[in-house]
Amino acid sequence: MTTRERAFASIAVLLGTVASLAALEVVLRFLPVRSGFRMAPVTAQAPVAHLEPNEPYTFSTGWNLENVNRGRINNAGFINDQDYRRQDAKPLLAVVGDSFIEARMVAYPDTLQGRLAKALEKDFRVYSFAAGGAPLSQYLIWARSAVRDYGAAAVIINVVLNDFDESYVAYRMSPAYWIYVDGGDGQLRLQLFEYRRSTLRTILSKSALVRYLVNNLKLEHFVRTLPLWRTASARPAAAARAEDGGDVPDDADARRMRMSYAVIEAFFRDVPAMIGLPPDRILFIVDGYHYPQSAAANAGRYFDRMRRAFLAKAEALGYGAIDLDPYFFAHYRKHGESFEVPDDGHWNAVGHEVAAEAVLSGDFVQRLRRQP
Repeated sequence: MTTRERAFASIAVLLGTVASLAALEVVLRFLPVRSGFRMAPVTAQAPVAHLEPNEPYTFSTGWNLENVNRGRINNAGFINDQDYRRQDAKPLLAVVGDSFIEARMVAYPDTLQGRLAKALEKDFRVYSFAAGGAPLSQYLIWARSAVRDYGAAAVIINVVLNDFDESYVAYRMSPAYWIYVDGGDGQLRLQLFEYRRSTLRTILSKSALVRYLVNNLKLEHFVRTLPLWRTASARPAAAARAEDGGDVPDDADARRMRMSYAVIEAFFRDVPAMIGLPPDRILFIVDGYHYPQSAAANAGRYFDRMRRAFLAKAEALGYGAIDLDPYFFAHYRKHGESFEVPDDGHWNAVGHEVAAEAVLSGDFVQRLRRQP
């Protein structure tokens, strides 16, 4: 084959590839490919993280686009069917959390906040302040904003398994949010990590093909699970155990445990000044293992210790605190239903129903109704 023929062959292959990719892009635009959920810039001038407001979204999982849910990002940049008003005759109950409360995978009426809004509509507004990847430290910022900017009279904060370590800078997983760092005085202090979306990322987020590869096929996650990546990035388990010593669970090293406990202390230190509500106006609901057999199998492990420490601290300081596991266990024994979205792990509609029932059956809401 001559040089000219090779050049024409290469051009033909290139054109064929481009045409195939273009055809895939067109086809995928008609399918429920998962949206990119673009975060608005987070800066010192705009320090409250939220998504780009007033946009529709689509959620789906896997190569075959299962578990489809469509919804909207409201005027405040949160996934909620309501637009938020800064002033209203009804008092506001704010629900704060991460992707479990953001709940892009569940229809809004079936979410914890949607169910509370319906059940309490005669007495309260219920707004949610949440986004994926947010840790415990970020919840303080949203709770403060709910009180200062929207006049929230009470706050419910949902706590999940990765909230403790990811609130500390060494373990943070998200590019934005407020995170605890060493303050130089032996104390942890909140610090804003600013976020500005790159032009390239903005352009790529508009491509259905790119979103399918990244969000549905999870190519980045696949790369991180390859043996070569794990070998290069992970500390050998034997070395970790040798360094840790003492009473440390096998799913966490000593530093992770120590910093997670420190995060809990710093969080409760900061709650009064940051949120500005009395303890009886703040309720913590703490997620768990959902099923009795899972709780038994994980007794004494990292999350089990963290959630117990958090609940004990909250109760000692006079805050409302609900351990959700007894409610999940009771529902499972009675109905045998799953609480997670398949291939995703977040609460499904049943999980949100259980959490809502736990809140509504407790004395927190009843106390709010009695107070002016």
